[in-house]
Amino acid sequence: MPYIQVRGVQHYYEWITTPSAEQNKPVMIFVHGWAGSGRYWISTAKVLSTQFDCLLYDMRGFGRSQGNLSQDSTDASKVSELTYELDEYTHDLAAFIHALQIERVYISAHSMGASIATLFLNRYPEKVERAILTCSGIFEYDEKAFAAFHKFGGYVVKFRPRWLDKIPFVDQMFMARFLHRSIPVAERKAFLQDFLCADYDAALGTIFTSVSKEQAELMPEEFAQLKIPTLLIAGEFDQIIPAAMGQQAASLNKGIEFAVIPQTGHFPMLEDPVIYCQIVQDFLADSP
Repeated sequence: MPYIQVRGVQHYYEWITTPSAEQNKPVMIFVHGWAGSGRYWISTAKVLSTQFDCLLYDMRGFGRSQGNLSQDSTDASKVSELTYELDEYTHDLAAFIHALQIERVYISAHSMGASIATLFLNRYPEKVERAILTCSGIFEYDEKAFAAFHKFGGYVVKFRPRWLDKIPFVDQMFMARFLHRSIPVAERKAFLQDFLCADYDAALGTIFTSVSKEQAELMPEEFAQLKIPTLLIAGEFDQIIPAAMGQQAASLNKGIEFAVIPQTGHFPMLEDPVIYCQIVQDFLADSP
C-alpha cells in the first residue's frame, strides 16, 4: 500500500485510473469527511477515471493515515506543531499535492472535507481548476446546541470498542442517520470500520474545530470569496448538513452552481451514484 510522508506524518493514498487514449489526463483528488477515509470515494472515482487520474487519500489521523502521535515520523518537531484546525488540513493537502509533484488538480470533497476544500480553494487558488463540494453549507452558531453536540461527540469518540463491528446489523443502525436510501453492505461496514479506527485526538479535535463559533462566522466569508468554478451538491433529506444550508452557501456567490439530489441523505454519491455522477460530469463538461 502506498504511503507518503506529509509534514512529518505518513499519509495513505491510492490512484484509480483507466487506460485512455488521452495522454496526461488531469488529476482529480478526493477529500473524505469526518471519521471516514478515501474508501467511500472509490465507486465515484472509478466512474470518473476515464476522464481523470483519480487520487484518493486518507487525511491525517483518519483511515489508514497516521495521527500526530505516531512514533514513526522522521520529523517529530513538525508533527508536534500540527493542530486539528481545518486550516491546518488545507496545508496538509497542499503539501501532499506538492510531494506528489502535481501542479494543478480538480477537487471533489465531502462534508468536513468540503469545508477543508473550500478553505483550500481560497488559500491555494493557483492549484485548482474546478471543485465539487458535496454536503456542505453554512450554519448559524447556537451556543447551547454546539455545547450539546460537542459533549455527545466526545462520548461517541471515546466509547468505540473495536468489537462493535462484529454485532449483527450494527453497521445498518450506525449509518441510519446518515442515509435516506440504503447503500451496499460493504460500504456501510467500511465506514463503520473507519470510524472505529480513527485516531482519538484527530476525531475529537476536528469535532471541535469544524463545528464551532469561529467556523460558523468564517464559512460565509469563504464561500463568498470563492473564485474557482464550484459545484455544490446536497442530499434532499440530509440530516447532517441539510440542503437548505448548502443552498444558503451557494446564494452567496454567483460562481457556485447548486444541485440537490432527490431522495438522498448525507452520502448522495453512494445513495444515487448514477444521478450524482451525471450531475458532476455535466458540470465538468462546461469546463473551457
